[in-house]
Amino acid sequence: MKPYAEMSREELQQELAELKKEYQKYQHLELHLDMSRGKPCREQLDLSMGMMDALYSGADLTCEDGTDCRNYGVLDGIHEAKVLLGDMMENHPDNIIIYGNSSLNIMYDTVARAMTHGIMGGVPWCKQDKIRFLCPVPGYDRHFAITEYFGIDMIPVPMSPTGPDMDLVEKLVSEDETIKGIWCTPKYSNPQGYSYSNETVRRFARLKPAAKDFRIFWDNAYGIHHLYDVNQDYLIEILAECKRAGNPDLVYKFASTSKITFPGSGIAALATSENNLVDIKKQLKIQTIGHDKVNQLRHVRFFGDICGMVEHMRKHADIIRPKFEAVEEIFDKNLSGLEIGTWTKPNGGYFISFDALPGCAKEIVANAQKAGVKLTGAGATWPYGKDPQDSNIRIAPTYPPLEDLKIAAELFTLCVRIVSIKKILKEKSAEA
Repeated sequence: MKPYAEMSREELQQELAELKKEYQKYQHLELHLDMSRGKPCREQLDLSMGMMDALYSGADLTCEDGTDCRNYGVLDGIHEAKVLLGDMMENHPDNIIIYGNSSLNIMYDTVARAMTHGIMGGVPWCKQDKIRFLCPVPGYDRHFAITEYFGIDMIPVPMSPTGPDMDLVEKLVSEDETIKGIWCTPKYSNPQGYSYSNETVRRFARLKPAAKDFRIFWDNAYGIHHLYDVNQDYLIEILAECKRAGNPDLVYKFASTSKITFPGSGIAALATSENNLVDIKKQLKIQTIGHDKVNQLRHVRFFGDICGMVEHMRKHADIIRPKFEAVEEIFDKNLSGLEIGTWTKPNGGYFISFDALPGCAKEIVANAQKAGVKLTGAGATWPYGKDPQDSNIRIAPTYPPLEDLKIAAELFTLCVRIVSIKKILKEKSAEA
C-alpha cells in the first residue's frame, strides 16, 4: 500500500470517509472485548486443573525432609519447591526464598524494606535526601507504580531489541549516588517482547554504582514463556554473571508461576546472593512464620520436576501462539506499507508493543474503546503514565477468544488508520 504521507489531501479525505463508514459498522456490533491486561484465558487456566487433584484429604502432606506442610515453619520455603523454581530460574535452591502467589508483592516488599530499614546496613532510603530509579521504556506499568507510590523519582532509559541503553545506564549509575535501582524485565520484556543480549547482561553484571545500596530489580517474569519450540530467546543467568564479575550482591531476581498455573494461586520466588538473603530474612522472620507450604507442595506434586513444567508450557504456547500470529497477520495485512506504525513480533511473553505516529496513541485507544474494545491505557508503559511521544500502545492478545481477538485487531488497525490520516491531514493543512 502507498504510504499515507505520500497521498494527496483528496486521496486521504476519500480514504478517511471510507474508513469512518467501516468504523460505524463496528460501533453497531456493540462489542465488549477486553485486551487491557495480559491475563491467561480460560483454556490456559484449565491446563492446571489437575493441580487440584495433586493433594486430597488422604494425601501425605509431609516433605522429603519430614516437614509437615500443614503446620508452621520453614521461613524460606520447602526444599522441593526451591528445587523446582530453582530449575525454572536457573539458580541454586540455596539462593532462593519461596513466597506467596505474587512476585509483584515481593518487589513491593523489597522496595518498602529498603525505604524503612535500608539495604545491608545502609541508611534507609526514606532518610536520604533523594532516591531515584532507572526505568527502561516502554516498560511495565506496575513496576513504575511501586516506585511512584514510594515517592521515588523515575528516570526513563530507552529500550532497544538488545535491552536498555547501557551507555546511558552505566553513565548514570556510576555518576549519581541517588540512583538506587533499575527495573528490568530481561526476557520477552513487557511490552515489546525483547530479550537482553549477552553483552547487555554482562554489562549489567559489571556496573560500578556510585551508591553502595544500588540494586538491579531483575523481574524474569517470562523466563520459560516461549511461543515456539524453535527460535526461543536465550538469556544469560544474571546471578552467576554478577559473581564472575565480583558483584555478587548486585541483583534481586524475581519470578513466579503466575502465568504457568493459576495467577491468583501460584508461588513466587526471589533469588539473590547469600549476603542479600541474610539481610532479607532478618525482616522476613518478623513479617511471617512462613508462606503457604501446602500450595508449594501442590505445585511440586503436579509438575514433578522442571521437565513437567516445560511440557506444561508447551501446552500454553499451543493456545496463545495462534493469537499472536493472528494479530501480527492482521497488522501486516492492514498497516504494512502505510508507514503509520511499527510493532514487535516476539518469540515469547505476553505482549506486542505498537508504536503509532507521535501524538496518536491516546486517540487510537479512545476510538477503540468507543467501539467496544478496551486496550491498555496510552501512556501506561511510561513512568507517571506520561509517554512524551504519545505513541506507544501495549497489545495483550492472550485473554480474548481467537475469533474475538481477530475482530479487536481489525478494529484496532482501523482506528490507527483513521487517527493517522487525521494527523497527516492536519499537518498538510498547516503546511499549505
